[in-house]
Amino acid sequence: MEKTIFEITKMDCPSEENLIRMKLDGISSITNMDFDIPNRKLTVFHKGQIDQIEKSVLELNLGGQKISTEQTDQIDFNEHTNQRKLLWTVLGINFAFFVIEMATGIISKSMGLVADSLDMLADSFVYGISLIAVGGTMSRKKQIAKLAGYFQITLAVIGFIEVLRRFFGAEQLPDFSTMIVISILALIANGICLYILQKSKSKDEAHMKASMIFTSNDVIINMGVIIAGLLVNWLSSNKPDLIIGTIVFVLVIQGAFRILKLSK
Repeated sequence: MEKTIFEITKMDCPSEENLIRMKLDGISSITNMDFDIPNRKLTVFHKGQIDQIEKSVLELNLGGQKISTEQTDQIDFNEHTNQRKLLWTVLGINFAFFVIEMATGIISKSMGLVADSLDMLADSFVYGISLIAVGGTMSRKKQIAKLAGYFQITLAVIGFIEVLRRFFGAEQLPDFSTMIVISILALIANGICLYILQKSKSKDEAHMKASMIFTSNDVIINMGVIIAGLLVNWLSSNKPDLIIGTIVFVLVIQGAFRILKLSK
């Protein structure tokens, strides 16, 4: 048995972990994978050559780099029997907030909330792909990934068009209070999701929960929408909302391309 450690510089939250798991699924030489998200490290326990594993990690373009490979005597790994239940839980939370943020975003005329809802939907796609494809064939997993990726891009493009329409059209001020309240709730939801996922790992790693939350892109996005809401009220302009919406749409499209890579 060999142990290879990778540094994954863009592995910011459990969504990237699931993308990596899906990419490496099916490589028969892999015995176990251990993810250290706060320190952006992936440890792969495998038998045989590392070439195929390293190639797959690099293809994800998440800033993967092999640090070391060494022999190990470890052969027993703790199986997380509740992983499927936990994934269903975080999927449910993410999808629920997709619906909440999309509805309140439309009602309050906030593109920031609409864009953030798509980011929640993107996370739901990642967890959903993992769950639906469990026990399925690699071709099935790729088909699901392709559908999810294109659907996500389509929604983001529609969002971009709406941003442009509002930017050049008559200025409509979004409800800044709704933006702030819903984003704070989404921030809490993301924290809960990260905590729940952390419970699936060893209890010794529970102290990493806080650093995971604050290194998460989702938390940064939530804070961005909150700040945009404050600026909308202060400047009496919808431009801060449109700017944060555009930034999040770009992040959503980047995530969609990562998902599409899994279908190749």
